[in-house]
Amino acid sequence: MLSFRPIVLVFAVCAGLVAGCASKVEAPAYPQISFAHLPGISLDVARVDVENAYVSPATAPNVEHRFPVSPSATALNWGRDRLKPAGGTGVVRVTVERASVVEVPLERTKGIRGAFTKDQSERYEGVITVAVRILDSNGEERAIVRASTQRSQTVPEDVSLNERDKIWFQMTEKMMATLNESLEAQIHTHLGRWVK
Repeated sequence: MLSFRPIVLVFAVCAGLVAGCASKVEAPAYPQISFAHLPGISLDVARVDVENAYVSPATAPNVEHRFPVSPSATALNWGRDRLKPAGGTGVVRVTVERASVVEVPLERTKGIRGAFTKDQSERYEGVITVAVRILDSNGEERAIVRASTQRSQTVPEDVSLNERDKIWFQMTEKMMATLNESLEAQIHTHLGRWVK
């Protein structure tokens, strides 16, 4: 009489191997990007307000809503971390006007050659725009500076989800580093009378 034990054992081993291969790779956690390590810019105002005026469509081709660290939240952090109230009246208002990243599909090599070619499959185009306004005690705008930064980054067709997240995080870091420099320079140049 035939025994089914070896067949059951082989099936159990195969099932275990498949389950092991299908286990989910854990995504690394990324910290919020902070600017608290940089010197604060003291302004002759009573308070600092930050607001996000950008609403992500949260659908293709936009991908900023999938970033491990939100570009708009990072821009808001800049306002909270860098600008310090040092006066009795007035407000400095930081407005995130845009914090978008769109995915652009790239053409890939076709035919037999394409089977042996590793192409760049997508390009990510990011834009962050922030305005800094000085408002008097009546809410009237007294001065404004605005800065915008753009960055483009391609990824290979075999990029993993974790690698893509790392690229997105680095894009946000680099865009905000450029924006930080531009806003700081403009504040000292055009809002100099409020800088203390």
